[in-house]
Amino acid sequence: MAKILIIDDEKALRQAIAQILHSEGHEVLEAADGEQGLKLLQNPATHLDLIFLDLKMPKTQGMTVLKQLEQKRFELPVIVMTAYGTSRTAIEAMQLGAYDYLTKPFDLDELVNLTTKALAHHQEPLYHVGESTLQVGQEELLGRSQPMQSVFKLIGRLAPTDTIVLITGESGTGKELVASTLHVASPRSKAPLVKVNCAALPEHLLEAELFGHEKGAFTGANHLRIGRFEQANSGTIFLDEIGELSLVIQGKLLRVLQDCSFERLGSNQTHTVNVRIIAATNRNLEQMVQQNQFREDLFYRLNVVRLELPPLRDRPEDLEELTQHFLSTTALRRGFKRLALAESAMKRLRDYTFPGNVRELQNTLERAAILSGGRTILPEHLVFNQKNET
Repeated sequence: MAKILIIDDEKALRQAIAQILHSEGHEVLEAADGEQGLKLLQNPATHLDLIFLDLKMPKTQGMTVLKQLEQKRFELPVIVMTAYGTSRTAIEAMQLGAYDYLTKPFDLDELVNLTTKALAHHQEPLYHVGESTLQVGQEELLGRSQPMQSVFKLIGRLAPTDTIVLITGESGTGKELVASTLHVASPRSKAPLVKVNCAALPEHLLEAELFGHEKGAFTGANHLRIGRFEQANSGTIFLDEIGELSLVIQGKLLRVLQDCSFERLGSNQTHTVNVRIIAATNRNLEQMVQQNQFREDLFYRLNVVRLELPPLRDRPEDLEELTQHFLSTTALRRGFKRLALAESAMKRLRDYTFPGNVRELQNTLERAAILSGGRTILPEHLVFNQKNET
């Protein structure tokens, strides 16, 4: 049995709702306007589980009541009711933390179902979101699972060296973050970390992006351009999606790996650089070599030390820690002070395989936090790729 407050100036409607809720076994309190409702809410002896709130009332309006509840941080589901179902009132009510919205006249079965749903979510256990130890924009590798502990140990061994590292793993497993971690923990940390997404540019632009070009080297080359390898001198260059390089660019890259030298487009002058190379791919390079899509000599140059990142489905014990981290950083970045996760929502996360891995989890939680209005994330706020949902 729950204690429910109905705030509405229409006596007949109040009594009709109260009668239905009584028949469902609930205790019901009534208030004829927002002022009476607020007095009941401010009474320490009034312990409520749910509020039905009309928006258009004499004296104190429903929106004013919602704002008061928001300011006082009452952790109660509020179902607003109105005969004026405009988009503006709906949007404002949801922004102020309303659980749901009913437009008069409404179906009484809908009211009963919504009451059951709101009470179930209000009474279930929550995962409260703690404060993040990171600043906005900072990222950190997380995971207590054995696969991730092995990754951390290997990063610790590789970071002090200049060894070429090939990071492999499915899309969304955190390859770019591993590359950043390797650089930050290395003696080159004070020099640049230059990132290149090899899949983002067509071949004729990628060569100039990597090695630079002289003024007049081609149409549109109106000035000298310093390439990414020169920008990374004394530091680290991260070549993401390296499996997407054409065979022509692969040949030019092989030379840099062999003797750290190259020529800018439109020039015969050889330049040398001192860079550490970290590459990453979600493709099977061995298979690409067999299919003559990737140079064998380049593969062996890159594959000095391979760091394989596990998919999220192989590290389920890390899901809760990652969820807490992403929710806390989202709450910090967006100013959500009341963000929480319902146990039923956590169960839904556990039941999903996350084919997009950690990146998909992060995006899913960011979207859910917004859909929840920065309050309790419920199962319906979790939107997955339906083709991959289990």
